[in-house]
Amino acid sequence: MLYKAYEIQRSMLTMSSAMASMGAEFLTSGEYPFAMIPGTDMMASALEVYAHAAAPRGKPAFGIRSVQLDGNSHTVHESTVLLRPFGDLKRFTHDGLPKDAPRLLIVAPMSGHYATLLRGTVERMLERCEVYITDWADAKYVSMADGDFDLDDYIDYLIEFLEYIGPGAHMMAVCQPSVPALAATAVMDAAENPCRPVTLTMMGGPIDTRESPTAVNDHAITKPYVWFKHNVITEVPMNYPGEGRRVYPGFVQLASFMSMNLGSHMMSHYGLFKHLVVGDGESAEATKAFYEEYRAVCDMTAEFYLQTVDVVFQTHALPKGEFVHRGNVVDTGAIRDTAILCIEGERDDISGIGQTKAAMKITPNLPDEMKKYYLAPEVGHYGIFNGSRWRNSIAPVVEAWIARHTAKGKGRKLTAVA
Repeated sequence: MLYKAYEIQRSMLTMSSAMASMGAEFLTSGEYPFAMIPGTDMMASALEVYAHAAAPRGKPAFGIRSVQLDGNSHTVHESTVLLRPFGDLKRFTHDGLPKDAPRLLIVAPMSGHYATLLRGTVERMLERCEVYITDWADAKYVSMADGDFDLDDYIDYLIEFLEYIGPGAHMMAVCQPSVPALAATAVMDAAENPCRPVTLTMMGGPIDTRESPTAVNDHAITKPYVWFKHNVITEVPMNYPGEGRRVYPGFVQLASFMSMNLGSHMMSHYGLFKHLVVGDGESAEATKAFYEEYRAVCDMTAEFYLQTVDVVFQTHALPKGEFVHRGNVVDTGAIRDTAILCIEGERDDISGIGQTKAAMKITPNLPDEMKKYYLAPEVGHYGIFNGSRWRNSIAPVVEAWIARHTAKGKGRKLTAVA
């Protein structure tokens, strides 16, 4: 019933958004005889804000056309190199990269937003790296015939993607995928898989949510597992290819995140209204662009979401050495030659300080010189991987770490894949 009710509401909002947009355009048209009457501009701005807030949103495009490197502009080439039911592998490159440029797999969160949320991450790392990214699917568009998708499958996908990219690649996990990325690295290191990553960078990830718990962590532990199963899981309705699939809907995730900082979001929209009234189109477009991405959400499979709630947030399986993949306990002590970089934001209200750094504690057999921790001052969760501080302060740390270990990765022991 939840999804069906949402679809009815979405249809009504779509129609009202279109009407509001037409009203705003009509009020600002030079053909409207009363367009210059005081107050008309305020009414038009209010309608435009509502139209933008209520408009439906699909999957955004990455839209990275070019990158600037050493004062020169280079055209970016985007392609999909692997197609899988629950997520594809995308590749970005440009002709300014040397043939031996580092190859970096960016693991995007499967947390209700599309991989395009990391557009700024891709764009910045693309300056010096050949970038691959996981482009996770919206579960409501995946047919039931394609089966289920849980954390085991997620880890298998990462291993398959790394094997496609080949030996010597690097991996970066942003937020939620830090857990499966670390697990996949441990599985590959234990098997001495030649395609195990040379470096693993984890940014704002919930490796151990017992460290500095946030409101998100508290929400996950104050209710029992069965509460999530019965209250936030629903079936995809018949108007989608994934009809009948049980999912955690993106609109529920979005409502949860919006409610956490409702005051800030309301002030942002009030700011948008003021920018429109005074004709500050540049500032208005910046706000619109942020919410275009932020409100573009997708569904997760129920089995993946519920398993994540269970093993990551409630039982803390990975840091306790109890995380299981395909029936086998994942031994993070098997990580011996994948250099680990942990990055956290001082003001992160999603993953608290120490949660990502915990990865350094549970990799006892990795030499200290292959571990690095960086706390980004005055940076919130999204600032870790997007914005000016990411581009100018954090990305250089990642690039230096990759450069430092690339040569070492070429000389590691390579055995056949088991």
